[in-house]
Amino acid sequence: MTNETTLVLIPCFSGAPWEPERLTPLAGRPLRTLRLPENLDDIEEYADAVAAQIADLDDFVLVGDSFGAVIALALAVRRPAGLRALVMSGGFAANPISSPVWKTAMRVMGRLRGPLYRQLVLRAHAHRLASPHDGEGQVRWSRADSRRLFLDNTPARSFGARATAALSADYTGRLDDMRVPALILTPSHDVLIGEDAATALRQGIPDAREVVLDRTGHMFRFTHPETYARAVEDFLTGTVERREVAGAAR
Repeated sequence: MTNETTLVLIPCFSGAPWEPERLTPLAGRPLRTLRLPENLDDIEEYADAVAAQIADLDDFVLVGDSFGAVIALALAVRRPAGLRALVMSGGFAANPISSPVWKTAMRVMGRLRGPLYRQLVLRAHAHRLASPHDGEGQVRWSRADSRRLFLDNTPARSFGARATAALSADYTGRLDDMRVPALILTPSHDVLIGEDAATALRQGIPDAREVVLDRTGHMFRFTHPETYARAVEDFLTGTVERREVAGAAR
């Protein structure tokens, strides 16, 4: 066991582990990342897998990005011992896709394999991930970069299984089970998720605050890693740790 607070970095839909070295404002903190397991089609199973991989930690913060944010939420509402805070970026409590056309498209895309997956599905998904601000951050990013991320890390079966998990997830009825502070990081431009998802999280979690990062898109963890990490660091020092010091002084 360790008494240091470890930031547990939970991957996005691609399943690829984070690159902690890009998060320079968090360089002084213990960071742990992981790769998502393959072919699971239920968020609870992903939460089980994360819980198993951090069983040695007794003091931690869950930091989930996009699909990983939903996994972090699923684990956080269980109130695990040692959880100090939750950070969700580009996440949601329930499937944010309201369009019946896109819901159907996601289900169809999740069943495609081979060249159809590589050429059609991943190009369409990269298009949905893109924003006008992807070239403005610390790391220039393109649709081709998003597609390459999935080509390198996400088998077609896992893409389909995670689509099923995302479409069926619904934690809106459990948001008030949260007992730790939560930071909701929201990009200013996000076609994939939309504004309503962050609003539902902010209004449903008892101790939540939202920070909108101006001129960023859904891939802001990749394009603006320093800006992203600074927002997390400010939350930890300005909200979580200051509150704990004040509580200890009373």
